[in-house]
Amino acid sequence: MVPPPRFDSVRFGTYVPDPDQPSQTEAVGVLEGFAAGLGGAHASGAGRRGLLGFGRRPAKAPAGPRGVYLDGGYGVGKTHLLASLWHATPAEPGLKAFGTFVELTNLVGALGFQQTVRTLSGHRLLCIDEFELDDPGDTVLVSSLLGRLVEAGVALAATSNTLPGRLGEGRFAAADFLREIQGLSAHFRALRIDGEDYRHRGLPEAPAPYSDEQVTKAAYATPHASLDDFPHLLDHLARVHPSRYGALTDGVSAVCLTDVRPVPDQSTALRLVVLADRLYDREVPVLTSGLPFDRLFSDDMLNGGYRKKYFRAISRLTALARDAKPLIKEVKA
Repeated sequence: MVPPPRFDSVRFGTYVPDPDQPSQTEAVGVLEGFAAGLGGAHASGAGRRGLLGFGRRPAKAPAGPRGVYLDGGYGVGKTHLLASLWHATPAEPGLKAFGTFVELTNLVGALGFQQTVRTLSGHRLLCIDEFELDDPGDTVLVSSLLGRLVEAGVALAATSNTLPGRLGEGRFAAADFLREIQGLSAHFRALRIDGEDYRHRGLPEAPAPYSDEQVTKAAYATPHASLDDFPHLLDHLARVHPSRYGALTDGVSAVCLTDVRPVPDQSTALRLVVLADRLYDREVPVLTSGLPFDRLFSDDMLNGGYRKKYFRAISRLTALARDAKPLIKEVKA
């Protein structure tokens, strides 16, 4: 559980704040101070070893929020800042963890709740990227998990496009789980980051989709590139658990897709969002024919409860399409 390849070398010093957005500069200062404050001994290092040998008994958790929560629109550099915090925190990699919200819930599924608590309680910092609550079960699970970790002295940091007090809004009966949501909010100091999408700030328009022939030729000319028909790819994603989407990209230098068209339903759209995130994390360029990425999701989807996920996916896929442009030039050459 470490930052993905795209964010392996980022640091606070490599973050370029927008001069018109003072909240970005302020966020860097707050997070640098937060990292410096984690330099002391881990809170759970005090006290005697537990009777079952699972580690030391936790000291009493400090009063007030034990975490920072980076809230803002897509493309303002929240993941960059979260990864920079992970790198800046003075601890061995095994004593600090970084993962997406989906990866965290998958970890609980793989290890079980109690073993996950034991595993993460010895950490100094847990960074959770793309924090979101899509169903009531996740709300109760994560609320309980983070409560236990805070009690053990683990510091938390998270990113999201939604304020912690409004998680789950528009997706399920959030009012019925208000206590859990408010409990999550109490663990964090919210830090708002304003600004435009840095992935497209000052850059030319993304390239229009190419022809099927161009994409196919580029795929065969690019070592370790994949080539798939978009509808068939969506069908395949339905048969693979989203926790394995990262593994699908192992060894893939570029993703080439023909016949890109609007996704047919919400479940398919959410699976595609996860794939887009994993491709972006691993810096895999995406070359396509068919419709442009801004027409992947219907108006109903872009106006619904998952709209921020879809806009993030469009932004990231557009950046990867720009990265893929040299593949066409190499074929022409």
